[in-house]
Amino acid sequence: MPRPGQVKSSGERLSDRIALGVLTRVYPPRVVDEVIAECGRREQRSRLLPARVVVYFVLAMCLFSGQGYEEVARLLTQGLERVRQWEKPWQVPTTGAIGRARRRLGPEPLKALFARVCQPVAAPDTAGAWYRGWRLVAVDGTVFDVPDTEANSTFFGRPGSGRGQQRSAYPQVRVAALVECGTHAVFAAATGPLSLHEQQLIPALLGRLEPGTLLMADRGITGFELWKAASGTGADLLWRVRKNVVLPLLEAFEDGSYLSEIVATGDRHRRDPARIRVIEYTLGRAGDNTVYRLITTICDPDQAPATDLANLYHQRWEIENTLDEIKTHQGGRQLVLRSQYPDGVEQEIYGFLLVHHALRDVMHHTAHQAGLDPDRLSFTRTLRIARRHVTDQAALSPLTTQPSPDPHHP
Repeated sequence: MPRPGQVKSSGERLSDRIALGVLTRVYPPRVVDEVIAECGRREQRSRLLPARVVVYFVLAMCLFSGQGYEEVARLLTQGLERVRQWEKPWQVPTTGAIGRARRRLGPEPLKALFARVCQPVAAPDTAGAWYRGWRLVAVDGTVFDVPDTEANSTFFGRPGSGRGQQRSAYPQVRVAALVECGTHAVFAAATGPLSLHEQQLIPALLGRLEPGTLLMADRGITGFELWKAASGTGADLLWRVRKNVVLPLLEAFEDGSYLSEIVATGDRHRRDPARIRVIEYTLGRAGDNTVYRLITTICDPDQAPATDLANLYHQRWEIENTLDEIKTHQGGRQLVLRSQYPDGVEQEIYGFLLVHHALRDVMHHTAHQAGLDPDRLSFTRTLRIARRHVTDQAALSPLTTQPSPDPHHP
């Protein structure tokens, strides 16, 4: 007779039948097992919480943000109780056991899974994802509050340490990301302490850019070296710059834009300029005389007229909506991550990104089949449906894996 919280044996491991609905479709067990092996996290001996289960637990934890560890574990196995006679009785792990399993796993498998699977998802005919053959992409950063532990505070730091500023109640981790504007799919990310500016995290993202991409950024993301590095990937750029940036007029075009150049801060003699095109415009609202200044690598007005680029730039705000989906809707209002240590924080952030990408991938697939713009679908409704599918799951086919010896990870 199993104890309360246990499930009877059927000759196979219950952990091999855990399903997460849409998440296990986007991140199938085979791929999860491969990244676990690549990261050296495969178990030497059988555990109540093998590495694959811990990966899926982290995803479930980020899907059901706000639920306790043990409740998330119950949600993972809910609906399987009707299957009898497991190989060994399986008991819902304690909070302490789950915490130790997360530490054994570390952030590396989640990062590797994100790098392997999370790509731009727009098809050539996806509405709102393209401009004249350019895939529209935006870059930006945000911060997440993390628990006020000594480890998190020391590693990440907290805002409000300046003169006259009130010290924040929580340390914060900084995150920079690349987002496909038309689908809200996050396909590159980097994390770091609060002391790192977004501009210092963005170089780690640039390897995911390629020719045929138009990267948009707000005026907080500037710098000659960053511009050179981003344009060096073959992607085209459309960035807003501050009004105090010196942009000499080299050639005026009929569409109102003009040819100019930018140089590094210390290059007073302008020996190594980068050729750019400048678009200046106002929104035409009563009482709003703000002049927007955009610079772009697209120097031929026939390829992209100034009016088009001015209208296009506001697609950059899709990344703001994406970050809001993750932090406010998926995470819940006033989100504070649950991880007590820096590696766990990084693991948790990639868990949130993986869940969001899976939901957005499904939304794009659904919209594309129906011939709709993905923006017409509700992220909140999709999130609710995904949660319902997990709690009413039909388990995976048995996929028992034999652990291989690893002397570094007992």
